[in-house]
Amino acid sequence: MAVESEHQYGTEEFSQVELALAARNHGFPLETLRYDITPLGLHYLLIHFDIPHVDVTGWKLDIGGHVSRPVSLSLDEIKERPRTSIAVTLECAGNGRSRYSPRPISQPWIEEAIGHAEWTGTPLAPLLEEAGVEDGAVEVLFTGLDRGLQGEVEHAYERSLPLDEARRPELLLAYEVNGQTLPPQHGFPLRLIVPGWYGMTHVKWLDSISVLTEPFEGFQQLQQYWTKTSDDDPGEPVTRMFPRSMMIPPGIPDFPERRRYVEAGPCELEGRAWSGWAPVTRVEVSVDGGETWEDAALDEPVGDYGWRRWSHAWDPEAGEHELVSRATDGAGNSQPDEVAWNTGGYVNNAPQRVFVTVR
Repeated sequence: MAVESEHQYGTEEFSQVELALAARNHGFPLETLRYDITPLGLHYLLIHFDIPHVDVTGWKLDIGGHVSRPVSLSLDEIKERPRTSIAVTLECAGNGRSRYSPRPISQPWIEEAIGHAEWTGTPLAPLLEEAGVEDGAVEVLFTGLDRGLQGEVEHAYERSLPLDEARRPELLLAYEVNGQTLPPQHGFPLRLIVPGWYGMTHVKWLDSISVLTEPFEGFQQLQQYWTKTSDDDPGEPVTRMFPRSMMIPPGIPDFPERRRYVEAGPCELEGRAWSGWAPVTRVEVSVDGGETWEDAALDEPVGDYGWRRWSHAWDPEAGEHELVSRATDGAGNSQPDEVAWNTGGYVNNAPQRVFVTVR
């Protein structure tokens, strides 16, 4: 593994840089898994640069590039288009980053970079059709209004999708979340929603959409969000969310370590599971640190791209216990015991472990 500087990877102690990021962004309290739809203030939040101030009276979304009829739309004009809502589980690609060793220096997520909200807006595909995508197009680029420096490169935050992905009917240009106008931190006035993909794809504060004839090579596309094992490894691009099951920690916590305390006797373990590749079809639970497993009961999914509640009866005896759950999706993907290290600290979907003292 090549290490460019002493600041690229962390040791056991967290740096001032990581502390500042953790204070600026925020995760999802795991007890919030009990809600089908995450209350908006409890949804995870990651902002790469600054929250831009947008004067909606002068804002327009430009759709151009390799099209025959470029389109420029105000927010009111977008709201006049067909309206739809979709419930989507969102997860940051860096969720679990702080569990890696050595730890890549970025937002130090443990396991709380998740949320499940209902997004409302207009489908993207009809707007691309209206603009007239021409032959030879290969990708669609989404550019946000947030701008900054990363890797000594000044750039607006922008990401592209293959044309076939961008034309999926469920992709949404969202202007509401959970029945209210997008708040500034979640992308006001308009953001992209790409059900099934990790959060870096859901570009906020949309400024423009461009149809491209060549693959996009911007910083956030080629330098970030690849699972590289070294600086020389080309790696694989981060795309869809891998299966993950999360448990509501039972009982009560101590402060500050958050270890759980549960009274002896019957209790119900519960949580949520999701995957971006296919719906979750199985959740297994272990109460002995993964030595033995039992199937959990599954509720119906919350929409095609939402999470699925699971539950499991447990009748513990006094002592120390390690609780674990793992998910499998309909495409055959399962959570592994461990995930291979990568330079960006991405897609660490190793199972959550909850340590419980039964009294």
